[in-house]
Amino acid sequence: MTVAAPPAGPVRAVSARHFVRLKLRVMGNNFRGQGWRVALFVFGALFGLWVAASGFFLFALPGLSGTGRYAILLAAGGGGLLVLGWLLLPLVFFGVDETLDPARFALLPLTRRTLVTGLFAAALLSVPAVAVLIAASGLVVSAAALGGWSAAVVAAVGVVAGVLLCVAASRAMTSAFASMLRSRRVRDLAAVLLAVAAALLGPLQIFGAAALRGADWDRLSGAATVLGWTPLGAPWTVGIDVAQGRVWAAPVKLLITLAALAALLVWWSRSLESAMVGAVSAGPAPTQRGVSGGAVAQLFPRMVGWAPRSRFGALVAREARYWWRDARRRANLITIAVVGIFVPVMVNLGGAGFGADGGPGLTPTADSSPVLVTLSMLFVGVLASATLANQFGFDGSAYAANVVAGVPGRLELRARMVAFSVYVLPMLGVVAVVLSLVLRQPCWTGLTVGTLAATYGAGLAVNSYVSVLGAYSLPETSNPFAMNTGAGMAKSLLTMLSMLISAVVAVPMVVAAGLLGDAWLWLALPVGAAYGLGAALLGAYLAGDVLDRRQPELLSTVTPRR
Repeated sequence: MTVAAPPAGPVRAVSARHFVRLKLRVMGNNFRGQGWRVALFVFGALFGLWVAASGFFLFALPGLSGTGRYAILLAAGGGGLLVLGWLLLPLVFFGVDETLDPARFALLPLTRRTLVTGLFAAALLSVPAVAVLIAASGLVVSAAALGGWSAAVVAAVGVVAGVLLCVAASRAMTSAFASMLRSRRVRDLAAVLLAVAAALLGPLQIFGAAALRGADWDRLSGAATVLGWTPLGAPWTVGIDVAQGRVWAAPVKLLITLAALAALLVWWSRSLESAMVGAVSAGPAPTQRGVSGGAVAQLFPRMVGWAPRSRFGALVAREARYWWRDARRRANLITIAVVGIFVPVMVNLGGAGFGADGGPGLTPTADSSPVLVTLSMLFVGVLASATLANQFGFDGSAYAANVVAGVPGRLELRARMVAFSVYVLPMLGVVAVVLSLVLRQPCWTGLTVGTLAATYGAGLAVNSYVSVLGAYSLPETSNPFAMNTGAGMAKSLLTMLSMLISAVVAVPMVVAAGLLGDAWLWLALPVGAAYGLGAALLGAYLAGDVLDRRQPELLSTVTPRR
């Protein structure tokens, strides 16, 4: 018996609209039966609309006021900050929406150009992209008011090109850095380079604030003119150029923008292909070295070699290994290291002024006090502990092993706290000592260390509850910055909630610093250490009971939906 061949029909080529439709369908499936996700999405859309409206009126200010003296300064400076924000914010806070995980297309017969074009079109369908488009539309209003409809048309083209540039820059940066973190040979170097680059933002902001106090705005307008000839400011200034009579500059700046956009898309396509196939060279296999203590000892990393060979020690060793090897967790450690350095510097050295040579310099604020130092340390401590607000989400479906094994909740939470603290406590200690030396107050070291210990311990207690009651799933991807649809807003709200509650719990340290005066400089270390340790143990004890009752629900929550 012969089987009739299916009728031949035209094969439709895959285009960008198929990716857009697929993203909309995946988003709809993710929202189905998940009221909290719908609520978070609506809240994020409303917040994005509020930010967009504020940015719109800011960019439209030169046109509404009828003066274009500082129009270039506002367009180039504001537009440049938008591009930098799209580059850096996904790395350190919100993450990147990976509703369409590129790894799922690895086995499909799609060309690289089709894949990049489709994913790029789908990435434009997001709340941040729409918000930036609305905000930057204020430049069209300014150009129309200053130069008529022709300037407005050119400004509209520039705004669209600028939004495309922002999205492409964000995707290229996060994809390239994700590939770098997966490489064993360069992961440490990548982490250090990113931390150093991000840590420079704090000192640069201090120098910038000092320079702005005596700034010559006409000189800044000249600097903005130069910035407008770079990809950071070129798309945002074309309409103002036409309005001010520099029509010849518009096509040149648009060419600069298109060249930068093409370069970013090429960079993204190469790193995207590497991310899909996992083609990151690991180099020659390292030589095996003998490990004393038998097979069990090999399961314990060196930094937790002191851990007991028990169920608690095994959990600590596993978590410690995951915090070092998992790219997503390691990215959070980098954030802690960076923020822990520049936030105290910004707060306590905010009185940067001009030195004898006329240049901006770093000087402690005149009102620098134990209370101010305590507040800055409070922020660092609660932010460091906020990383654990979704600690079970890092495990995903792998958490089923703990559920099946019947690991007690109190034991698991204590083990996770210890493993995380192995990396975080040394960083916090360095921050405390360095800040005391920078402030030229070495006698405040006990104050800084004690405050950090208390706030960090209080944050561990609070986040034990938050991680059990407010967990959410993370996408199954090798990109450490990837987020499911709506999860970026969930991460932001969860982080802010945990930080707020942790700060309230740690308020007694601030009150003591204000009331006890110099005596607190000596009492802060022992009292803070005891307060933090007691709070962490109490949090693990109480949240452990909740975890025992919610293990099945928690596993269902953190398991990614396919």
